[in-house]
Amino acid sequence: MENLYAVVVTYNRADYLQNLLDSVSRLGTRPDRILVVDNASTDHTGAVVSRAIAAGDLPIQYERLSTNVGGSGGFSHGVGLALAAGAEWLWLMDDDVEVLPGAVEALDRFTPDYSCMIGRRYDAAGKPFFWQHHFVEALGVFLPVSGDVFRKSDVFRTNVGNFEGMLIKATLARSIGLPDPRFFITWDDLIYGWLAAQQVPVVYVNAFVIRKVRAQRQVDLGVRHLNDSSDLSRRYVMRNRGHVAQYLRAYGKYNRLGFGAGTILTYLKEMVRLVLVERSVKGAGPLWQGWRESRAILADKSWQPMPPVPAAAGPEPA
Repeated sequence: MENLYAVVVTYNRADYLQNLLDSVSRLGTRPDRILVVDNASTDHTGAVVSRAIAAGDLPIQYERLSTNVGGSGGFSHGVGLALAAGAEWLWLMDDDVEVLPGAVEALDRFTPDYSCMIGRRYDAAGKPFFWQHHFVEALGVFLPVSGDVFRKSDVFRTNVGNFEGMLIKATLARSIGLPDPRFFITWDDLIYGWLAAQQVPVVYVNAFVIRKVRAQRQVDLGVRHLNDSSDLSRRYVMRNRGHVAQYLRAYGKYNRLGFGAGTILTYLKEMVRLVLVERSVKGAGPLWQGWRESRAILADKSWQPMPPVPAAAGPEPA
């Protein structure tokens, strides 16, 4: 891969970011640039990046935003900067992961055939983490894919994305537009992969390239994992269904009754998460708040999807 830019979004996780940068420095083949977008962190993130830049081992570009625009806003800004700088491939990742030795070479093996892919990952305990999903358009929800998806092939076609190591070609990113900052958090990466899948095959590849470092409480239900969450995340899980519906509308794939059923399923899933993982139902309030906000988004007749990025354009304001 030529002109590979790693776009990392961080917020108040300086030690995790330090670990990620250390893992990148150990790679045999490294990205041509590591673009760190700092969502106005109040911890020692700036000092971590300054030390890494001073060490001179990594080609780091540091962009500190004046306000926290969420993960989606950070990725939107970072992808815009990378495209403006001439990136040909974008490797999108959160700050609480580390890259594994040989990751770039492992992904590069698939780049002649695919322009959007997601590698496999380990969890914090070093065990393979299940994250294969498929977006069901009729319901507007993503569902787990059961079984060994790599039983017959090293690639498995999907229609979702994941910002914990998603690799996307710059020409495709320009065509579908920047990640949508209106999501703030949650659903943004899934929909970004879905948008890519409207144009090209999006695949999971049978190569372990990422390890999740931040341990999370979780329950293994066999067909999927349920991680712990937060009131903010619960609110945006429901709120952002308004944006999901608008994207489905824009592509002529919105089914009102099916989407309503999907919203009920999403609410029930979050309630199950509360009971089984959080051992509480106190987070039900943010779910209700998010649902009310989603209705306002859904009723916005001026809503438009993110536009394509012209070849000479720079990033949109965060």
